Amino acid sequence: MKKTDILYLVLIMLGIYFFSTEFLQNKPAADVPVVQETARAVAMKDDALEVSTLPSINARSAIVIDFETGNILYEKNAYVKRPMASTTKIMTAIVALENCSLDEDVVISGKAAHMGGSVMGIKEGSTMKLKDLLYGMLLCSGNDAAVAIAEHVGGSIEGFAEMMNQKAIEIGAYSTSFSNPHGLDAENHYTTAYDLAKITRYALKNEVFNEIVRTREYYYNGRVLKNTNEMLTEYAGADGVKTGYTGLAGRCLVTSVTKNDMRFISVVLFCDSKSLRTSSSKQILDYSFSHYGRVNLLSKGQILGSVRIKRSRTLQEIEVAVSDNLNTVIYNGQEDTLYTRVSLPEELIAPVKQGSILGTVSVYQGDKIIAETSLIAMGSAEKMELLDYIAYVLSHWLFMTG
Repeated sequence: MKKTDILYLVLIMLGIYFFSTEFLQNKPAADVPVVQETARAVAMKDDALEVSTLPSINARSAIVIDFETGNILYEKNAYVKRPMASTTKIMTAIVALENCSLDEDVVISGKAAHMGGSVMGIKEGSTMKLKDLLYGMLLCSGNDAAVAIAEHVGGSIEGFAEMMNQKAIEIGAYSTSFSNPHGLDAENHYTTAYDLAKITRYALKNEVFNEIVRTREYYYNGRVLKNTNEMLTEYAGADGVKTGYTGLAGRCLVTSVTKNDMRFISVVLFCDSKSLRTSSSKQILDYSFSHYGRVNLLSKGQILGSVRIKRSRTLQEIEVAVSDNLNTVIYNGQEDTLYTRVSLPEELIAPVKQGSILGTVSVYQGDKIIAETSLIAMGSAEKMELLDYIAYVLSHWLFMTG
């Protein structure tokens, strides 16, 4: 073999190497074609599904959502803006818990001590732990405790309200506005049943909040603070959350109930009496628990396909699997209306690390996604180096000349 031939061969190999590493390796992911594979498809039934009569309730607005997925199970005027009274204190607690520690000392101002309405009974000039104020605010709905917390955390009621509104945006409660931390009627102080359910779902992911709102009695300074939430004693499985009442808001109630391996959150806004807010909450929760069940859709580690890998010195194909267990709640008897859709690239360029996200799997009911999770690589693929390309070219050259 001539020296010039060897030189040309090396130049070709180097060109291949740099083209592969510099151009192909850095190709934008958005340019990779994506295929949609149906792993399991069952058409929606042509005939209309028979749905039981929805409960008739006194609440002007109401909703029930699944805590785990956020799916809506029942709703009535859920997107109408209304004042929400002391259910406001759910957000007050969120902001306090995320910005302070429970053992912080809070000095009680005259403004806080002299608040009207439902109160915890705190004294001007005294010092209290934030934890005690949170219990007083969430159990006996203390407006005085809410103001003390707001002044401590936000510097003023106005400053704290700004923090509440910012948090509402972060949570996705876009039809909500707070003017104060306690919920007494005020201009630009409102929410919707849907937003309040989202806020509550977020709050219940906080362990401290979760523990406080399920507490029936709290002993503080020789006194017993009793929870105003009647559902804790009147509805099996109830474990929160908050009551409310003002002249403009009517009787309001946010409830969390855990049973049958499910946790639901209900919201009722503007009921005419305490007994009617209780019965309204019970009816929509009874309806939801009797008509919905939890379904395991996909299991963690379940293989749902594979992706071809180019420029790899190890694996030429990598299997992909479900990253987490995927569950949802669904109306009884509608399991056969679900189908899954896998979204994966046709091929990737090495390197690919085990556990990296390569795609998604979505579970549909009709044209609506009801659950979704990632698909991850079950193996690793190392990229080819210069010596690998040289060996590859030489082996093919020897084969052709041999």
